[in-house]
Amino acid sequence: MGTAFAVVLVFVGCCSNVVSLELLVREFPGCGNIVTFAQFLFIALEGFIFETNFGRKKPAIPLRNYVIMVTMFFTVSVINNYALNFNIAMPLHMIFRSGSLIANMILGIIILKKRYTASKYLSIALVSAGIFICTIMSAKQVNVANEGSEEEGLFAFMHWLIGIAMLTFALLMSARMGIFQETLYKQYGKHSKEALFYNHCLPLPGFLLLSTNIYTHCLHFNQSSPVVVPGVGLTVPIMWIYLLVNVVTQYVCIRGVFILTTECASLTVTLVVTLRKFLSLIFSILYFQNPFTTWHWVGTAVVFLGTLLYTEVWSSVQAALRGPEVKEKKAE
Repeated sequence: MGTAFAVVLVFVGCCSNVVSLELLVREFPGCGNIVTFAQFLFIALEGFIFETNFGRKKPAIPLRNYVIMVTMFFTVSVINNYALNFNIAMPLHMIFRSGSLIANMILGIIILKKRYTASKYLSIALVSAGIFICTIMSAKQVNVANEGSEEEGLFAFMHWLIGIAMLTFALLMSARMGIFQETLYKQYGKHSKEALFYNHCLPLPGFLLLSTNIYTHCLHFNQSSPVVVPGVGLTVPIMWIYLLVNVVTQYVCIRGVFILTTECASLTVTLVVTLRKFLSLIFSILYFQNPFTTWHWVGTAVVFLGTLLYTEVWSSVQAALRGPEVKEKKAE
């Protein structure tokens, strides 16, 4: 029951979150900071009440370690959202972030001196190839969209390259944070709910640096089309409705992943999250009519094929199929 419930939370929460984020970004491409702030504030308040018991519960992991983790987490969140200001389409944004396997493997080899099997290296090559195909195709679309002036086209392309560089940096930083978190859990034990709270609470003062941008978008949100909230009768600007939906679905998504990690093996978690990303991508393309060529589909298929190969799904299926045969032989 717990596993099925967690899977439903992940698919419903995460997919709805992507839809609400695109609704926000299509109206105001630079609204990433206010979205991130709202998400952090909501999760921090929930954790303060239910995880820390209004601050009375001491952290199991020393606070100084959380400060390091939070600095990386805050940087990754802000850069990922801010990259949308640089001609980065939402499908490309989602596909590019699927490259976390590459970043984790590279840093695992460099920092942890890990070695992997041939299938792991092949999967990483596939994911890299898929992202490369999608990135090149998106670069061509940026050039085509700005054919009117050679100078304007070059500026748009350089603008887009900055966005790609930001996504690459965020990808590597996220992988480094994962390795740091892994070492902390080995030393102090797993405290995922505690980490979730401090990762969202400690960065809140950092949003003061972004206060002007957040305030500006508050004014923009106030000027959006008003809608009547059913059952309440209040008239609220539509962008605030989208933001509320985004914050709630982000929380549902994170909670679903957390429950899944406690109920299932990491293989199952990775598979569910991968399928969720794929469904979000398909919905984004079809519903919002994002430009997506045949080569984009090829790149997407290669990315997810590489991800599934990394999780060793086929080996697990073969082992499951061999299970009954082994039992029969033992019975004989």
